[in-house]
Amino acid sequence: MKKKMGIVLIVILLIISSSSFYVLQQYSFDIVEQTIQIASPEGQLTGILAMPKHASGKLGLVLFVHGDGPINASHNDGYKPLWERLAAQGYASLSLNKRGIDGSAGNWLDQSIDDRVEEARQALAWARTQPMIDHTRIGVWGASQAGWVIPKLAGEEQLAFSILVSPAINWLSQGQYHTREQMKKDGYSEDDITARLAYEQQVNALLKNNAPYEEYVKTAHQGDMMSQERWAFVSKNFLSDAAGDLAHFRSPVLLLLGEDDIHVDVKETEQVYRENAAPSLLTVAVFPNTEHSMLRTSTANSELKATFISLFAPRKITVSEYMNQIELFIKQLP
Repeated sequence: MKKKMGIVLIVILLIISSSSFYVLQQYSFDIVEQTIQIASPEGQLTGILAMPKHASGKLGLVLFVHGDGPINASHNDGYKPLWERLAAQGYASLSLNKRGIDGSAGNWLDQSIDDRVEEARQALAWARTQPMIDHTRIGVWGASQAGWVIPKLAGEEQLAFSILVSPAINWLSQGQYHTREQMKKDGYSEDDITARLAYEQQVNALLKNNAPYEEYVKTAHQGDMMSQERWAFVSKNFLSDAAGDLAHFRSPVLLLLGEDDIHVDVKETEQVYRENAAPSLLTVAVFPNTEHSMLRTSTANSELKATFISLFAPRKITVSEYMNQIELFIKQLP
């Protein structure tokens, strides 16, 4: 009996060891990561420069511009599969830790959209000092909230290209859309949704009147009250609207959208981009059965499935068409 138990234990240990080795292999990407520091008037910025392991000649560069939240440079390794694909096309990837994260000075919640534009400009200025970077092949990738940053940035910088993933157009209408779609998904009644939207209109009225946080607290629902820092952040940015900035694009633009996005009204986003960005510069791809983060909708709806794929097949966590489209776009650049 003891012998059998010993054999079972050995088999279990071998399975665990093999699984661990397999996971480690999956997270071995064909890139070289270099930690970087960039001096700025607002304090040091830290981040990662990811480059091909084997490259000859100068590299293009993609600056990553994050969405909302306390995001580190690699987005908890979520960017690495794309960094690897870009490296295979001769591009380095530059991504910063948001302020207050992993050594970047300050607090990202203190930033306006214009502050984020300036931060991106500082990153681009640093990139142009790097001898291995081809100045004529510097572009940007950005997701979600970056949709308010990148069009402004395009008006300030000479970009070789812009890749935008799930960007919204108007901050306030995006919030209303997300509330409605999330509540529908969660099974709330139309009356419940109407009541919630009415409450959010009250909050928006306070924002428009420059109300102090203390006044907001009197109105706020106790279950989902914003922190004072978040209130200050929203107060700085709630009037953001990308429509007027889309004409700033002077180089190719790739717009990537998921049909099942409950955060962003993708029909509105596509329509406004087509109306305001130069048609000769714009490529649009809308992926079916895909949500805001470019995950298959069924994956996003299952925490267990998402965790399993992240561990054992991180290069397949997003829909395959997403990175394929980026690679095709990069290859077709002038």
